[in-house]
Amino acid sequence: MSPAELVDAVRSHAASDRFATDSGGAIAVAIGGAGPPVALTAGPLRSLPFVIVGLGAGAPDPRWLPLVDVIVEPASDELRAIERSVTECPRASTALALLLRGSDGRSVADGLVAESATYALLQGGPEFARWRAATARRPDHDLGSDRVRVQREGDRLTITLARPARRNAVDAAMRDELCEALTLVALDPSITQVELAGEGPDFCAGGDLDEFGDRPDPATAHLVRLHRSPARLLAAIAPKVTARLHGACLGSGLELPAFGRRVIATPDVRLGLPEIRLGLVPGAGGTVSIPARIGRHRTAWLALTGHTIDGPTALAWGLIDEIDETDLTKQPRPERAGHGR
Repeated sequence: MSPAELVDAVRSHAASDRFATDSGGAIAVAIGGAGPPVALTAGPLRSLPFVIVGLGAGAPDPRWLPLVDVIVEPASDELRAIERSVTECPRASTALALLLRGSDGRSVADGLVAESATYALLQGGPEFARWRAATARRPDHDLGSDRVRVQREGDRLTITLARPARRNAVDAAMRDELCEALTLVALDPSITQVELAGEGPDFCAGGDLDEFGDRPDPATAHLVRLHRSPARLLAAIAPKVTARLHGACLGSGLELPAFGRRVIATPDVRLGLPEIRLGLVPGAGGTVSIPARIGRHRTAWLALTGHTIDGPTALAWGLIDEIDETDLTKQPRPERAGHGR
């Protein structure tokens, strides 16, 4: 449809009835040229229960950005990936769009509450239930072992995720140990530098899928996430934090380090947000930390396509600040971009 048609539908309060369903969905809007033909503030769009996909080539005029949730080229692999996400998990896709639309106006604390509440609702929904029923749980062979290694040298504390056999997947035990280490930093002003790293071939492949949905109910899980929140603690000490990423950095393995003041990656890094295919949204603070770096449109692109990006792309977007390559000159982070290309 055209932008003018969407604007007319929004102004007449008919957009929800005309385009949305009880399970969510998406509409595509052709964009281009020198901006929308009709001015419209973002306010009326924030509560529309569907994903608005902007179709256009090249860098869009900034005036298009309030109108859409994500921008892709027509007939592209990215558009087809978004179509699959919305078709297979319309509730999660729509919930993500709604959550991100308000991300600019929220504090970190409010953003984490909104994200966790949305995550909890989706945990009680049919899309997550379908994924959980189809995904076998694996036995945990490293019960009782330390998940996080902490080492202090002078005013520097190095926090290392130490579960390499499971690609440093974040389970409840790792979350709690990480919270303990971050709380130590918050309480000890003599610690002025924090390095966050991961042991093994990957920094962190995300949350431990075997634990997803193991709380008694989504409401309890919501309160636990707020009480034991590495994201909240990282945000509080962010000026001290340098994250060193390598290999796979997926889900929480991207969401948490994005809070840091500086993110340095090796050339083999791969970054992505795979939660939509589970019927969920990012739940480790990613709808707060990642839009702060790259804007809501590119955050939506990562989550809705499910694609991973490499180091040079992440550097160009501002998702990382430096590629650490010993035989190349270290590159400064460019100015952060704010749309979803």
